[in-house]
Amino acid sequence: MRRTALQTTSAGLQEEEAKLSTIEQEVKVAEGNVATIQTRIDDATLKSPVQGRVLYRLAEVGEVLAAGGKALTLVNLNDVYMEIFLPSEQAAKLKNGAEARLTLDALPGRAFAGYVSFVSPEAQFTPKQVETKSEREKLMFRVKIRVPEETVASYIDVIKTGVRGVGYVKVDESAAWPASLREPATLRDVVPPKKNESVRP
Repeated sequence: MRRTALQTTSAGLQEEEAKLSTIEQEVKVAEGNVATIQTRIDDATLKSPVQGRVLYRLAEVGEVLAAGGKALTLVNLNDVYMEIFLPSEQAAKLKNGAEARLTLDALPGRAFAGYVSFVSPEAQFTPKQVETKSEREKLMFRVKIRVPEETVASYIDVIKTGVRGVGYVKVDESAAWPASLREPATLRDVVPPKKNESVRP
């Protein structure tokens, strides 16, 4: 009698273990399905590779794009710069990383610190909107004055593209900045810090 009860109990245990194994397999299959669905969601979600701002939306929500199709035009706000043009003699003396200053038409009387991040290896004509016609006829070298990333990051919400101004660079490292450019302003002089942001000297 006891042997029969033991055999019955053992058979029941084996049956339950088989059910448990089946359920565990089903759980693994479900987890695999979840991972597959999440991958599809991730593939269908647009993520910017840079911190930027949408300039143009080229596709509407729900629109199907071909492979490599364009959905948005982004402005990279981690790379804020101003372009200026220098004659070959001055451009040849300029070094990458050289000190620079920026003044903006919208903020007269203020100068902002920057540095030279690029000097073109080839001469070109100055763009029409930069200089007079006589100056445009001369070949110039394009120079980028970049705004430091920490300045941009602190005030990413107020940075705008297309702002007009004037850029200054140090061709001679021993030269001193004139008084109007000597003490560069910061965006803190123009825009109050965000809430909960501590003000550092």
